[in-house]
Amino acid sequence: MSISFNASKERIEQVCREFRISGELADITVITQGHINTTFRVTFENDSQQKSYLLQRVNTYVFKEPLQIMSNINAVTNHIRSKPTNQNRVNVHFHHRENGDNYFYDEDGEFWRLSNYIDSLSFDLCNDLNILRGAGYAFGEFQSALVDFDVSTLHDTIPNFHNTPKRLEKFFASVKADEYGRACQVREEIEFTEKYADIASQLMAMKDAGELPLRVTHNDTKSNNVLFDRETGAPLTVIDLDTVMPGLVAFDFGDAIRSAGNTAAEDEADLSLVSLDLKKFTAFAEGFIQATAGYLTENELETLPLGAFTLTFEQAVRFLDDYLTGDKYFRTEYPGHNLVRAKCQYVLAKDILDKFEDMQNIIKKITKDVLK
Repeated sequence: MSISFNASKERIEQVCREFRISGELADITVITQGHINTTFRVTFENDSQQKSYLLQRVNTYVFKEPLQIMSNINAVTNHIRSKPTNQNRVNVHFHHRENGDNYFYDEDGEFWRLSNYIDSLSFDLCNDLNILRGAGYAFGEFQSALVDFDVSTLHDTIPNFHNTPKRLEKFFASVKADEYGRACQVREEIEFTEKYADIASQLMAMKDAGELPLRVTHNDTKSNNVLFDRETGAPLTVIDLDTVMPGLVAFDFGDAIRSAGNTAAEDEADLSLVSLDLKKFTAFAEGFIQATAGYLTENELETLPLGAFTLTFEQAVRFLDDYLTGDKYFRTEYPGHNLVRAKCQYVLAKDILDKFEDMQNIIKKITKDVLK
């Protein structure tokens, strides 16, 4: 057994028992993927049969409202599992204690939760178009399963998370304050931000005008948040539901393209390597639209490319804002890391603008093919 976070075998077993797990604790393995919560795969044995679970200590410094997060997760996962089409499928399920809670505070005030373990594959970076198509379908299917969910019942756990005008307001205040004297290094990026601020604010303006409906959105649509079948490669389910909130469809689609559609890593320093791969864009869009076209409004479908630009632009602004204010939010690996990230995202945002008409035509064609 390998255990981190100063958690003893006894503590881990005690927490598992709170979630009514029986049998003998046979193994504890630390899951290193993910940078916020501490995650263990715990295996229990009953009558020579072993069953595994995922046990997580939630980082309440980052997630300051864990009860709201678990309330959202409980409501959303119960709704998905209640659908007849999902009865015999793999679904994420968080276990409940005897009192009905799907969480547990231990004697030290640490916040724990336990879910089913799903034997599967996930992909941090992927060039396989079939996998990207599957990821698009999985995120689209996630939204489709919740199309009849009352989004007003969800907690807004990170207020203004994708409120681009608010992000810009903070950014320009940081530029003006220039607390660390760094603004002179990024005049080109500041000018780009000023030039395209109105375009990047259009989604929120359309939402405020009632032209785009609020949906249940995942808000962290990286490809590694989809689990795939080890044998068939088919998508199984969407995971990492901590950021589930009310939002716009274009947010989820756009963030996925920002992540999966880039020809380079998010923090690639050689900007000549950074661009939008239209083949990857097409593959993800094919899967996503196949799962959602039956209910998305015309405006929602038309704004998917705008989502790709807006979320890339917004992330560039967030990285640059953090750089200007002393690198206090995002964890950095070296001095100037946030500046490298920001420049990479700005280049990607510009390339998305250059290919915007191509993206629009791709969405129109896919939508037509799916709906015919």
